[in-house]
Amino acid sequence: MKITHVEAHPIRVPAADPPFSWRQGLAGSPAVGDGAVLRIGTDEGAEGVAVFARPGAAVLLADLVDRVFRDELLGQDPFRREWLWHRVWELDRIHELPLPAFGLIDIALWDLAGRVSDQPVWQLLGGFRDAIPAYASTTTFATTEEFLDVADQCLELGYQGIKLHAWGDARKDAALCLALREHVGSDVPLMYDGSAGFDLPDAIHLGRALSEADYLWYEEPMREFSVGAYRRLGQAVSVPLLVAETSDGAHMNSADFIASGAATFGVRTGTTLRGGITGAMRTAHLADAHLLRAEVHGSDIPNHHLCMAISNTTYYESLVTRTTVTRERHVDAHGLVHAPTGPGIALPLDFEYGSELHPFVENHS
Repeated sequence: MKITHVEAHPIRVPAADPPFSWRQGLAGSPAVGDGAVLRIGTDEGAEGVAVFARPGAAVLLADLVDRVFRDELLGQDPFRREWLWHRVWELDRIHELPLPAFGLIDIALWDLAGRVSDQPVWQLLGGFRDAIPAYASTTTFATTEEFLDVADQCLELGYQGIKLHAWGDARKDAALCLALREHVGSDVPLMYDGSAGFDLPDAIHLGRALSEADYLWYEEPMREFSVGAYRRLGQAVSVPLLVAETSDGAHMNSADFIASGAATFGVRTGTTLRGGITGAMRTAHLADAHLLRAEVHGSDIPNHHLCMAISNTTYYESLVTRTTVTRERHVDAHGLVHAPTGPGIALPLDFEYGSELHPFVENHS
C-alpha cells in the first residue's frame, strides 16, 4: 500500500456560544474560523484524516500540504508511522512547524490504520480501559460566586473533579482556590491551571495556597521555558506540579522536567501539543518509567482515544465554558467517558464539513 494523495480540506469552525474568556492577558474564544482537515489516501482506497481547528488553520495547512507534506508523503507506506514520525522531526528542523500542526500526519496515519483494521485506535494502542472519569475544566468567570455556582452544577451533573482557570492574579486566584475548597469540602478532587500567567514569586505564593487547600495538581503557572524555575517551584510548594504542556520537543523536553525534579505529579501529554498519537504515547511511557502520571490534555477525539490507551492517566478533561452548565456529550450522568467504538479516530460533530468528509465524522447519538 502506498500513499497517493495528500489533501487539505477547509472546514468551518463555529464560534463559541456564548463566547468565553481566559485569564487577563489572553485572548478569549475565537470568532467563527476556518479550520482544516488533513486527508491522506492510498492506492488501495484506505484513507485517514486529522482535524486542525486552530484559528488560521485553513491557510496554514494548505500551505504546509502544498509546500512540504505532499512531496514527503507521496509514495510512502502509510503503515511506517514510526519512520514518518521521525521524518516530521527532520522537516521541523528547517520549517519550524507550529506545535499543533506537528502531529497531524501521525494522527491521520493512525486513523487510517484503525479504519483498515476495523478497530478504534485506542484498541490498536493496546487498550487499558473502556471508561474513565471526567473532570470539569472551567474557563474564566467573572466572580467567585459564579465559580462556586458552576462547581455545584458540575458536581450535580456527575463530574468527578473540578479544575479552575482563573483570573491570572496570584492573590485573587489564591483566595478563589481556598474558597472553592471550603465550598465543596475535602473529598472533591480540585486542580488549578495558571495558563502561564505568573513569574516564580507569584507562582510560589499561589502554590502555597493550593498546598493548604490540598489541590490534586498545580498546572502551568509559568511559561515552560525555564525548567530551573519549575524545579525551584517544586522545592518551594507541596502541591504536586503537572508540567510540560506547551513546551516544544514532546517526550525529549518532558524528560528534562522529570530529570530536574519539577514533575512532582507528572507531565502533560496529548496529540495536539506532543506530536500526535506517537509523541503522546512516548511521553506517557516516559512518565510511567518514573512512576509519574501522564495526564491527557484536551477533550478532542484523538485524546479521547489516548485516555483509554494510557495506564497512567487519571481523568478526561471536559471543558465547561458557560455559567449554565451542560455535560459534554461524551460524559455520562455518572461523570464517566466511555471508549469510542467506531474504527479509526473520527472527526468531531462540532464542525461544518463538505460532503466528502462526512464518512469520517463520528457517529454519536
